[in-house]
Amino acid sequence: MAQWEVPAFLREKIKEQYGEELAARILQGYKGERPVTLRVNALKTDAATVEQELEQAQIGYQRVSWSNEALILNDVREQEVRRLASYEKGEIYLQGLSSMLPPLVLSPTAGESVLDMAAAPGGKTTQIAALSGNMASITACERNQIRAERLRYNIEKQGASRVCVMVTDSRRLDDFFSFDKILLDAPCSGSGTLEVCRRSSKNHLDKESLRRFSKVQGELLLKALKLLKPGHEMVYSTCSVLTEENEQVVKRALAKTDAVIIPVDTGSFAGVTLLPVSLDGVMCVCPDSLYEGFFVAKIKRQQ
Repeated sequence: MAQWEVPAFLREKIKEQYGEELAARILQGYKGERPVTLRVNALKTDAATVEQELEQAQIGYQRVSWSNEALILNDVREQEVRRLASYEKGEIYLQGLSSMLPPLVLSPTAGESVLDMAAAPGGKTTQIAALSGNMASITACERNQIRAERLRYNIEKQGASRVCVMVTDSRRLDDFFSFDKILLDAPCSGSGTLEVCRRSSKNHLDKESLRRFSKVQGELLLKALKLLKPGHEMVYSTCSVLTEENEQVVKRALAKTDAVIIPVDTGSFAGVTLLPVSLDGVMCVCPDSLYEGFFVAKIKRQQ
């Protein structure tokens, strides 16, 4: 299998869900070599300062209309960015554009208690800290000890000073806990990303693995809705374009609870190409030359 070749199972699932024409566009989107993108860490610096450093290093860049902190770099590799002083000091974080969307939809603010249920390596956790001006109290869960250490490293480097890391499966959190906002960026097949196409047994995707992902996602989402305070909102996201991991998971959770969808303001994300969805108010990003496939739903617990 070529390194970029899409597994046959995934090709058929995409064609079944989206039809031949749109499926061809999605499959082509996997092949695009995306530019390096970064998020300016507003806890330590600002975009103007980072842009000045990029100009001095003769690295071209483009701004993104939906975020003052997101930058697209031109004709540069990640290792070159890692040599910048701003990277060493934690003033920037290498992060895909699509993965910046869930924290923006969550919109954390100062004084809130926030749970990040699957936090490693920490890009979204530290973005939540920055969005709240380091004034939200964040609990970040990661069940794998090695990944949790990487999470701690990034949290410290980024200066996110109000984050508590818990090395646990967030499904096992005591129901005594309650949070103002929750981000569940759930483990998934990665079907929106090129990674699912790479030749590796851990990325093998078939009917049974998709069923397992969907089961875990459902358990995590129901747990999140238990931990979320009544009247408050959470975000469920995946880097998948498959309805089994996205709309279907959300629909089952809504059927078992009193939770409702809060429509995502897709108009605030200019330039992001969206796929059709089977649940009103959610968004699914189409893979292309800038974005990975990504699903985002905002959910409110009523009682």
